[in-house]
Amino acid sequence: MVRYRNLLLFLTLAAVWGSAFMAIKAGLGDLQEPAYFFEAPVFFAAVRFDIAGVLMFGYALRATDRWRPRGRSEWLTVGVGAVFIIAGYHALLFVGERGTTSAAAAVIVSLSPVMTTAFARALLPEERLTAVGVLGMALGLVGVVVLSRPDPANLVGSRFEALVFGAALCFALGSVLTRRLDSDLPIETMEAWSMLGGAALMHGLSLGLRETVSGMPSAEATAALVYLAVVSSALGFLIYFDLLDRLGAIEINLVSYVAPIFAAVAGFLLLGEHIGGPTVAGFVIILVGFVLLKRQSIRTELRRWQSG
Repeated sequence: MVRYRNLLLFLTLAAVWGSAFMAIKAGLGDLQEPAYFFEAPVFFAAVRFDIAGVLMFGYALRATDRWRPRGRSEWLTVGVGAVFIIAGYHALLFVGERGTTSAAAAVIVSLSPVMTTAFARALLPEERLTAVGVLGMALGLVGVVVLSRPDPANLVGSRFEALVFGAALCFALGSVLTRRLDSDLPIETMEAWSMLGGAALMHGLSLGLRETVSGMPSAEATAALVYLAVVSSALGFLIYFDLLDRLGAIEINLVSYVAPIFAAVAGFLLLGEHIGGPTVAGFVIILVGFVLLKRQSIRTELRRWQSG
């Protein structure tokens, strides 16, 4: 079981982040049927990380002997996480999802591995992909497009999709910069401070945008907030930073290729959404791309299994 730890964590992360797109949409609604947080998407994101940040801070106090960063490098790492991975990514994503579907948002975010590759080549000289690896990444992207069937005429032109694209860009850049800094700060501590810092930044932005909510949140909005804060954020980001250290900036962002699969399954189980031929075809293409990219690791695991 230990040898498959990275794969199990990878799939768990894909599941909790894939279903998060649907939870965000449940709290926001759309123009036709606005939900509780529709007029305050950045506030929605900020409260999510208020809760997640407190949970992670408590966990950091228990799990590590360093509850706060020390030195310029560690504080800079926290700052990168707060600005790009927490505040930048989530503020843009939540605003963008008001005017687009969760499936379309997942497709756009799945571009982050491609953008991460570009950033990594510029900022992390040791990060390289072979031609077969590039083909695997391309197949993964094709599979996501086939699975979600976005509208090409609206995907780029809509300002909401453009905001989600900006979110993916922030996430990719933050991932690479975090790895480049390579500080000794424990993952739990870094995550907790980044969440709290990112939440503070988003509260400031929400005030600047004059967002407001009124009345008590619905049961659906409350459930979405709790799920996003506890499962997708506190648990999800802990897994993410752990895998980032083990796999590198390029490979960990491939979770964006797998997450839409779990989003489709969650939609079928919870919302009764139909899973048709394109969904199955997209899954197969994504799987082939993932196998091509991870072929060396898979071959190594197979050899260990045969020799064991």
